[in-house]
Amino acid sequence: MVDLLKDLEFRGLINQVTDLEGLQKELEKGPITLYCGFDPTADSLHIGHLLTVLTLRRFQLAGNNPIALVGGATGLIGDPSGKKAERTLNETEIVVEWSNSIKRQLSQFLDFEGENKAKVVNNYDWTGNLDVITFLRDVGKNFGVNYMLAKDSVESRIQSGISFTEFSYMILQSNDFLNLYKNENCRLQIGGSDQWGNITAGLELIRKSTDEEAKAYGFTIPLVTKADGTKFGKSEGGAIWLDAEKTSPYEFYQFLINTDDKDVVKFLKYFTFLSPEEIEALAAEVEEAPEKRTAQKRLAEEVTKLVHGEEALQQAIRISEALFSGDIQNLSAAEIKQGFKDVPSHECKQDEISLLDLLVESKICPSKRQAREDISNGAIYINGERTTELERVVAAADRIEGQFTIIRRGKKKYYLVKY
Repeated sequence: MVDLLKDLEFRGLINQVTDLEGLQKELEKGPITLYCGFDPTADSLHIGHLLTVLTLRRFQLAGNNPIALVGGATGLIGDPSGKKAERTLNETEIVVEWSNSIKRQLSQFLDFEGENKAKVVNNYDWTGNLDVITFLRDVGKNFGVNYMLAKDSVESRIQSGISFTEFSYMILQSNDFLNLYKNENCRLQIGGSDQWGNITAGLELIRKSTDEEAKAYGFTIPLVTKADGTKFGKSEGGAIWLDAEKTSPYEFYQFLINTDDKDVVKFLKYFTFLSPEEIEALAAEVEEAPEKRTAQKRLAEEVTKLVHGEEALQQAIRISEALFSGDIQNLSAAEIKQGFKDVPSHECKQDEISLLDLLVESKICPSKRQAREDISNGAIYINGERTTELERVVAAADRIEGQFTIIRRGKKKYYLVKY
């Protein structure tokens, strides 16, 4: 079996570990149970979360038992880590809905069958009914205020202000670790580097609350940044979500294929299960023939398939190739919806309309004179086919699945006509 920690080191996934040697020994002894928490701050995880989910998966493939914790309780409070200001608190019903949605998403990356099957738990199950007196006496008593103030997540907010609600987040997360340690024999918590303070606080609570020599560990992975220092996972349209309804597989694929040469090898290590040999071969390609973008294509293929499945990947490739070549007649209406989501669109109410009128009405051309010029010069394409016919009428036969006509002006300017 691959040495897990060596593989994680090769991939650059080890940021901080409380006791690397001790953890190595635990892993050598046999399978361990580990967990990672995901707070439902939206109805979907985004690509930034993917690294921790896949790290849980790597532990599982090495024979360990992963627990994905959905923060139904902590999601009602808000984690101050890495945040400059207080979060807006969400309604309980919304957090419950988001928790269920995230639980479904996590289920597609972890294996819930077999010997080392994964589990999804929700911390609302043991926190929701905890009364305030019990919480303060049994849990809060173990935390010194000075200890909490020294943690980065709190210290960084002292100047701008932090409420008691967010201040208590660390204690709730620590209680999660204690609960899983006692009830699931969970020995390891993993998380992004901004979770270090919360994780070590949990270890402290375990140490104080258990009689035996507590053997638990904390492990953080780096936050994903790009070579230019900006945060990974954002595009012009906002976050890159794992939910296909929020970020289509085509947009997801495009986001990855546009990865900078400086970042692509790092992301292949982070987000794919390719072997070190395959990654090193792709790294050589980046050096020798960057214009081929072989590494970017492989990254986009592997991760899109992982998140959305083979069929959605093939669809994303088809849309990309059609847009690149201009040959779009064979795209389905569903594929057009994905690929042309961000192009200017126009709703046409007529069954038939002259091409000249359509070009002006939909603001593809500023005037009839310009429209005539563009048609005569061969700059106008209907569904990928050039037309130079000034009397051309756009009719039902020009609609793809009766829903769309795609007009291109020049080399790359696409417009979507909807019916």
